[in-house]
Amino acid sequence: MAPHSEGGRDGGPRGAGPATAEPLSDRGRWRALAVCLVAGFMTLLDVSIVNVALPSVRVALDAPEADLQWVLSGYALAFGLFLVPAGRIGDARGRRAVFMTGLALFVVASAACGAAQSSVWLVAARAVQGLAAGLISPQISALIQQMFSGAERGRAFGMLGSVIGISTAVGPLLGGLLIHAAGPREGWRWVFYVNVPIGIGCLVLARRLLPDTPSARRIPLRSLDPVGVLLLGAGVLSLLLPFVQAQQWHGPQKWLLLILSAALLTAFVGWERRQSGRGASPVVDLALFRERSYWLGCALVLLYFGGFTSIFFITALYLQAGLHLSALLAGLTITPFAVGSGVAATVGGRLVARFGRRLVAVGLVMVATGLGATALAVQLSPGSSAAWAMTAPLLLAGLGSGLVIAPNQTLTLSQVPVRSAGSAGGTLQTGQRVGSAIGIAAVGSVFFAQLTHENWATAYDHGLLVSIAFVLGALCLALGDLRAGAGGTGHRAG
Repeated sequence: MAPHSEGGRDGGPRGAGPATAEPLSDRGRWRALAVCLVAGFMTLLDVSIVNVALPSVRVALDAPEADLQWVLSGYALAFGLFLVPAGRIGDARGRRAVFMTGLALFVVASAACGAAQSSVWLVAARAVQGLAAGLISPQISALIQQMFSGAERGRAFGMLGSVIGISTAVGPLLGGLLIHAAGPREGWRWVFYVNVPIGIGCLVLARRLLPDTPSARRIPLRSLDPVGVLLLGAGVLSLLLPFVQAQQWHGPQKWLLLILSAALLTAFVGWERRQSGRGASPVVDLALFRERSYWLGCALVLLYFGGFTSIFFITALYLQAGLHLSALLAGLTITPFAVGSGVAATVGGRLVARFGRRLVAVGLVMVATGLGATALAVQLSPGSSAAWAMTAPLLLAGLGSGLVIAPNQTLTLSQVPVRSAGSAGGTLQTGQRVGSAIGIAAVGSVFFAQLTHENWATAYDHGLLVSIAFVLGALCLALGDLRAGAGGTGHRAG
């Protein structure tokens, strides 16, 4: 199948940049995709792999609890804040250039994390690492939009979905293996150092294999809508901060930031409408939200990631602190979810053009059922045997997850013009980051509230119930789409 062009209906007129670039061959496109997926795996892995390293970091750097929280939160905040503007810059200035810039910065920041001599140093390096991840991620979905169309695009997004599911779930296992191999005191450094050789190799291949953006051209800074970027960044920061700091900031005052966030995001929408009205280029094309497939997919992924990401947060706590398993054994327990998610995402990418939103609904039912069975297994299996009892239900939940993430991404971006693919993908991934922060805060609050008298199993089950509630919310959206007649095979995957 011919690679997707940026001219014509999807891309509009070609810009002044490298518009005459030769289209990639079939083999070239899949090799370029492999480079994108390796980089995406690294950035998403660093969301979860650090969890099992925090006990070692605390001992090695004498880090206070607040700094440990910011090792996680700083990365997540910077990641989420830069997704949309990075997508817009990639669309305008060239996706390969922004991808490579982000990748080079990610390698340098990873080396700085590994070499950290204090917790403040590590927190600062993690924030830069998150910024770099935010530069990389929206270019990946945009490059898929640019290079593939039709059923091939579904397959490519299926592979990306596998990477998202596997990287998030397998992080604790890889972190446990690295710490086990390098030793508990300094092994945490290799959680970051491992990115350096992989990132350098990926950078060399990206230079050779990734395509230019035909519509890219040199444009002044004001054309990148800096006011819109600042309003959106401040609004997202105000929204995320009270959730990521829910355990550290006591008292209700932190929730006043949500009012500030609503005001900033309202101002952002007004400014973007003004930009569109006078013919300027907004950082987010609000016309995208007129497409049912796009706004519904963004809302669905926000709810799903609220339930999906929080699973690993409380599972790692329960297995390591509650059952006293090592980081390696805790990671092995979660591995069935990663395996199931990876296998099902590949299948889901191939089937989404045929079944549409029905496939997502089936996946959500499987995830909710698997999590419910996991909660039951923990109650029925005392002590460390619970870890073995959890593996089969987590496998079912992982299989369901693979049928949600990749197909939903394909459906959500199916009607997006390729010229807007970066900003559209960045907005979608911002929903993932916001959902993750809200979910971890909500699930964590319930989990810690129930954690009295070492009642770890009950606390874990209550946390899972909140995760299930998020998943069921996403299921209601998918079923509503099906009832409206827009979620079956009628969605175009290309």
